[in-house]
Amino acid sequence: MLAEMTQLGKDAAQLAAAPLWSLADDEITDCLAAAHRLEQSVAALQARLVRQAETRGLPAAQGQPTTTTWLRERLLLDHGPARELAERAAALTRHPAVEQALIDGRIDARQATTIVATLDAVATSLGELDQAVDPAEADDIAERARTTLIEMAGRLPAYKLRRVGERILEHVAPHLAERAEELALARLEARAHQARGFTLSTAAAGIVRLSGVLGSEDAAVLQAALHPLCKPVPDDERRPAQRRADALVEVCRLALRTGELPESGGEPAQLAVTVAYDPLTRALGPATTDTGLRLSAGTARRLACDARVLPAVLGSAGQVLDLGRTQRLATASLRRALSLRDRGCAFPDCDRPPRWTDAHHLTAWTDGGPTSLDNMALLCRYHHRLIHHPTAGWQIRLDADRRPEFIPPPGIDPARTPRQNLYYPRL
Repeated sequence: MLAEMTQLGKDAAQLAAAPLWSLADDEITDCLAAAHRLEQSVAALQARLVRQAETRGLPAAQGQPTTTTWLRERLLLDHGPARELAERAAALTRHPAVEQALIDGRIDARQATTIVATLDAVATSLGELDQAVDPAEADDIAERARTTLIEMAGRLPAYKLRRVGERILEHVAPHLAERAEELALARLEARAHQARGFTLSTAAAGIVRLSGVLGSEDAAVLQAALHPLCKPVPDDERRPAQRRADALVEVCRLALRTGELPESGGEPAQLAVTVAYDPLTRALGPATTDTGLRLSAGTARRLACDARVLPAVLGSAGQVLDLGRTQRLATASLRRALSLRDRGCAFPDCDRPPRWTDAHHLTAWTDGGPTSLDNMALLCRYHHRLIHHPTAGWQIRLDADRRPEFIPPPGIDPARTPRQNLYYPRL
């Protein structure tokens, strides 16, 4: 067998390196389909070989605690592909008819995994039903479910097949479907609740990676909170994923503003940022959060627009030599006045309400700008970042009625005609 596989590998390598320019369009498509079928046959062979290795105890005999670690070591695989191969081998053992469909090229490896998971779920659901299901009837239902899913695999990719699998009993056993689905959903929700989690990676190159798992109920709450903040705004060039990321941060900012979060270290929940300030040049240096993240001076300046500032004098070793009094830059009464005047984000035609905005200094506080109604404007997080961007070119001033107006950069309007937000009705 090894000799045939070796020869097959050589033939496949020659085909992979063969020139393709002479193939007709139909041949390209047919060859691609044939290569895909070959890949799935190889996937079935891999699974059978893994199963035979497990039967003989090869992973343990070669000093590996699990089949996954053995595959990582022998095939130099990453953990994810090695785990998937080990799980596929175990799953196909339970369902030889699905394995045969994979060998025959009627389904691919991902579809096979989906079908097996669905059949296992069907068996579990039938076993949990209050009314007993005759073993012969259960076998018949499983057979019809398997046949239906393999047939549907000819038209549906794995992710669509998975959705069909969630309702497969409606197709093959409608008299049991409703109760079985109720039990299955309860089981899935309990599993999802147990599996929930959220992690933040260590910062690298200015990026912190988020990863997590939520149940359907929690995901629905998160989506409901983020959806109003994910809508594109005029001149918004952010990708959908970027809008969702910004929306998540805005929700957290709103929670911090409410003052209703539990205390942390004896103080209200807050973001603490330490930033160097040179009184001679009136310049800010790089900043550091209380979790050790480094921020640029521009980001620190933007944060200072709507925050408490605590002046401190530090020694050369970072020790505190003098601690000033906390000053709130935007008081509650000033925020109310800004909300009455701007009615939300003041940027032209933005629809963000006041609760989703920062109080921005037209003349920076670090440059001597006062904390007053005539030197501030409400800006949502996206437009606040835009205004502070060093190359964006937008400018803000007050018009004759003491309302903010925005002067666009020449690239947007060569005449630089002032614009105002026409979305909110003005008093």
